[in-house]
Amino acid sequence: MDVVLFLALGLLAQSLGLPLGVLGLRRPSTLFPWRRAPTPGRVRRAWVIPPISVSENHKRLPYPLVQIKSDKQQLGSVIYSIQGPGVDEEPRDVFSIDKFTGKVFLNAVLDREKTDRFRLRAFALDLGGSTLEEPTDLEIVVVDQNDNRPVFQQEVFAGRVLEGAIPGEQEPGPPRPLFPRGRGSGWPAPCPAPPPALQQPASPGLVPTLSPDPMLPSPQVVAVYNLTLQVADMSGDGLTATASAIITVEDINDNAPGFTRDEFFMEATEAVSGVDVGRLEVEDGDLPGSPNWVARFTILEGDPDGQFAIRTDPKTNEGVLSVVKPLDYENCDQYDLRVVVRNEAPLQAVASRPERGQAWVRVQVQDVNEAPVFQENPLRTSLAEGAAPGTPVAAFSAQDPDTQQLQRLSYSKDYDPEDWLQVDGATGWVQTRRVLSPASPFLKDGWYRAIILAHDDASPPCTATGTLSIEILEVNDHAPELSPPSGSLCSKPDQGSGLLLSATDEDLPPHGAPFHFQLSPRFPELARNWSLSQINMSHARLRLRHQVQEGLHRLSLLLQDSGQPPQQREQPLNVTVCRCSPDGTCLPGAAALRTGGAGISLSALVIVLASVILLLRECYLGDEDQDYSCLQDWGPRFAQLADLYGTPRGPE
Repeated sequence: MDVVLFLALGLLAQSLGLPLGVLGLRRPSTLFPWRRAPTPGRVRRAWVIPPISVSENHKRLPYPLVQIKSDKQQLGSVIYSIQGPGVDEEPRDVFSIDKFTGKVFLNAVLDREKTDRFRLRAFALDLGGSTLEEPTDLEIVVVDQNDNRPVFQQEVFAGRVLEGAIPGEQEPGPPRPLFPRGRGSGWPAPCPAPPPALQQPASPGLVPTLSPDPMLPSPQVVAVYNLTLQVADMSGDGLTATASAIITVEDINDNAPGFTRDEFFMEATEAVSGVDVGRLEVEDGDLPGSPNWVARFTILEGDPDGQFAIRTDPKTNEGVLSVVKPLDYENCDQYDLRVVVRNEAPLQAVASRPERGQAWVRVQVQDVNEAPVFQENPLRTSLAEGAAPGTPVAAFSAQDPDTQQLQRLSYSKDYDPEDWLQVDGATGWVQTRRVLSPASPFLKDGWYRAIILAHDDASPPCTATGTLSIEILEVNDHAPELSPPSGSLCSKPDQGSGLLLSATDEDLPPHGAPFHFQLSPRFPELARNWSLSQINMSHARLRLRHQVQEGLHRLSLLLQDSGQPPQQREQPLNVTVCRCSPDGTCLPGAAALRTGGAGISLSALVIVLASVILLLRECYLGDEDQDYSCLQDWGPRFAQLADLYGTPRGPE
């Protein structure tokens, strides 16, 4: 088999613009891979076919690569075939062969970055399919072309560099490009035109660095650099790619703040707080709005009581001086403050101290008319209840803080709901003008409140308001009273629950209960028939010791409260002793008058007889059908009259 290489490889070299020697080929006449040597005998020698080169990305397809021939048989009687990757192995159908002529064709576009060479096996068969010769190797080499651009990892890179950085210092965050596999003629070259302050090193993938030129301008001049980065292969003559780099120049605190003047003069009004009195102007060369620019002010001396404060205006960076505690012109009419200014961020060591890092601020206090001041407000005092008119209450006077102005004070009432007090207009002396009732609705928990005004005679005048709180002290001026002063009791001691007695007192605690109940010591005989026992703080129970005559009995009781000193009162108690029912209650008409029992006075007897006459007249003047029922009702009504008007002979 002979190989027709000259035409095919010549065309390939011409398409690549290369001489034939580049492909490593000679210009043979005809090559026969299986030709026998001309020496006698059957000595076989194998020819080695040099690699066949073809360029990647060849577009004219199918493209003839080579023609192989065998001299074993005549033309047309040999069948040729090839096997291997690119034919019957992946990637398939890249190469093919004309089985009758032995021409090998390229059928697909090659990519050297995927496959850089193909090794095939060539076969020669007779028409019956028998092998004529041993297979021979056929190697096809893919020639590289510059068909891949270098690629950056990202389109935009962001970085930062500190103001005043040393030339040659690398920038953080390297923008490294990506390159296609293989390092042939397309190996990248550095950017041909570096920026004036930043330069790209020649080594692939390194970061921009500061050039040896002078330092970067401060952020106040150029805060951000927008760079365009370019990478090129083939020593800068091949394909290129671009990306953007945004380099931010970060400000450092290399400029200390300073006052625009050595002294500032301001005025402040006395007796007010929470007001601004002036501004302190400063200068700072750092980036506005950054911590390196923001000023912080400190008062070093001249304000021992902390009456002033300085805050920073975030827009202008000025110091705003304000009064936080009221000033007093009479105490101090002028303040000399020594103020220092510093940045919020620490100052760098390279920065120089300003000439005006401190300043003096003189604050002149303006005098104004101030309202009088009550020395004790509210003023609390106490007064016993029932105090007579004209009783002194308190001297509720005020003082004028304007000691350098001759002013006169006067006093008046603003609130006195019971009109109980009177105030001396010249001295502020307060006394009662009438007796205050303990039942007044304006007494709250025993306290009475009034409001007194103090006026000065300045122009315009000022008024002070004072609160006078008076505690009305409770006194024990009332004795307890029996409630009720009468009652009924069963005549048999062993029946009924006795008579429940209670007491009340107009005094408030602690001058009321507990009460003490006692049979009057002036009548010792009462204790023979009656007993009195305490139940609780305000109640007692009266019982009979033995059976006594039915009727009305008058007793005398002694009641005492718990006040200091205690109040006591001897009070009469009318007890009706009645005939008892089995359950211990009084039967109707049980308190009948008896001889030797409770006697009836002449006046009571006259009243009873008159009542009887009226009752009889009512019965007989009515209807006849009602006469009998009227007379039936007469008995119980007469018994009630007897119970009502019956009187005992004396305390029993």
